[in-house]
Amino acid sequence: MALRSLLAKDWVLEVNTGTEGAPVWTPVRGLTSMEFALDNETEDDADFESDGWASEVITQRSWTLECEGRRKRDTSSAGFVPDAGQEYLRQAGLVVGLGASVHVRWYRRDGAPDAFEGIAGVQYSGGGGETTDLEPFEVELLGQGKPEPIDNPAAP
Repeated sequence: MALRSLLAKDWVLEVNTGTEGAPVWTPVRGLTSMEFALDNETEDDADFESDGWASEVITQRSWTLECEGRRKRDTSSAGFVPDAGQEYLRQAGLVVGLGASVHVRWYRRDGAPDAFEGIAGVQYSGGGGETTDLEPFEVELLGQGKPEPIDNPAAP
């Protein structure tokens, strides 16, 4: 059996622009980079019997989704209509408290089993650049609780 590498571009990020009871999964388009990261807090549980070797125990985990992209707009509209997913994250990144949290899911469009959803705080930045640049945006989704594995919506 021949093995092939997975393409990084096959990730999809969606934000729930509906309600918890009636979710509306809106894609965040224009992404050029996305990284799901886990971080661990550990404590050394070595004792006299460990012969001087440390013994790290994971006591807490946290997750983030770090995304970068290009701001997009609907070109068929006379006025400025931004990409709905990007705009939802941008708006959440401008407030504090409960309004700064979003319900997201991310998965691979090739049907691989990697698929999660969770609640996250939004840290958004964007705008500016050189005269020849495309308008960038960056968003860091700061996990609040455990990311839950889900069935991949793109799976056959």
